[in-house]
Amino acid sequence: MKLWNRIEQAFKRSGLGIFEKWLDRGAVSPNLLNLYGIRRILVIRQHDQLGDFLLSTPVLRALRQFFPQAHIAVLARSYTAEVVYSNQYINGVIVFPEKGYLWTPVKLWRLVAALRRGWDLTIVLNTVSHSLTSDVLAHFSGARHILGSEHRIFSGCRRNFFYNLVARYFNQPKHQTERNLDIVRHLGIDTDDRSEVMTLTAQDKLLARNFLRQHGIGDNEVIVAIHPGAGKLQNRWPVEKFAELATALHRQFAVRLIVTWGPKEKNLGLDLRRRLPFEPIVVHGLSLRQLAALLSYTDVFVCNDTGVMHLAAAVGTPLVAIFGPTDPNEWKPIGKKFIALRGEKQRCENVGVRQVLQTIQSLLGAKLALRREPPDEALSPAVSDLEDEDSPNFQQKMASKARG
Repeated sequence: MKLWNRIEQAFKRSGLGIFEKWLDRGAVSPNLLNLYGIRRILVIRQHDQLGDFLLSTPVLRALRQFFPQAHIAVLARSYTAEVVYSNQYINGVIVFPEKGYLWTPVKLWRLVAALRRGWDLTIVLNTVSHSLTSDVLAHFSGARHILGSEHRIFSGCRRNFFYNLVARYFNQPKHQTERNLDIVRHLGIDTDDRSEVMTLTAQDKLLARNFLRQHGIGDNEVIVAIHPGAGKLQNRWPVEKFAELATALHRQFAVRLIVTWGPKEKNLGLDLRRRLPFEPIVVHGLSLRQLAALLSYTDVFVCNDTGVMHLAAAVGTPLVAIFGPTDPNEWKPIGKKFIALRGEKQRCENVGVRQVLQTIQSLLGAKLALRREPPDEALSPAVSDLEDEDSPNFQQKMASKARG
């Protein structure tokens, strides 16, 4: 745990209660709020989990639909801020550097200045956890109204006193998107579209399309991308099953296979590659925007229950996700083209390769053509950037290749 997190946790447990009587402004009924007078809205979601962040993006859609003329900004950590840049529902992004060495006097001044820009309403999206940092940032935004959930009251406190608009928490099981929307529903704000959203720019798409062409993938070819990693080890489908699935797809169907993995999953990715009797297109070391743009051209994405599952869903890519300990009814992206397969006894390894293959076939339908001749199993250096993956210039090299 990082030093700041330790300090925050210790303060939550022992010291926060004494501030409640000084900072508590009391709860206000939403019926007394003039929603039509709200012109500037700040949404704080600085939790650093990618999936949690993307599951909150339907709130941005709901706010924009209700406040079409308002200025809406999001405060997010550096890591997740990347996926909300250019979002069609907001006007700006305020970045909160999550690492101490990234802080400078200039960045601190910019953050304070951005927080003090006359917000009418600040919304804190605390769901699976309650961030004291988020609450403090909301307080310093100076907004007349601060909205948050009644859930997860800090130790020694009577209520979540930083908020004067307090949304009800429902104890029954709910999808995490619904939990985020429950917060703004307190003000009568909602949306019929629960899908996660990430807005790609024309430049993002151009770079991805050129990258695929650079590696011999035509516009009409069927692409299946495979991502074997997950931050939590218990959320990983065995690498040998990913290899078996990739081999079956390669031998039976006219598809192009892409293999990708995260920055701390090099050994896992190399293990998968070694198990394959053919050379897939290997993609790694990309930024979140670059990866999302590439996935937007993918016909099916096969992955575990992890952040990139939500990244693919946010750009509309059909996917098959392997679930184990976590409940897909709460965490799977919402939508019929996003399929979750959960193993028996809540174990990922109990999902069968044939089950995944059949699900891919059902998603692709007539697009998935059988091979007319056996594939060439000889290994060829299709994309062999492995030696460069730890280089700080890797992303620039990828972008350069994409530009042709």
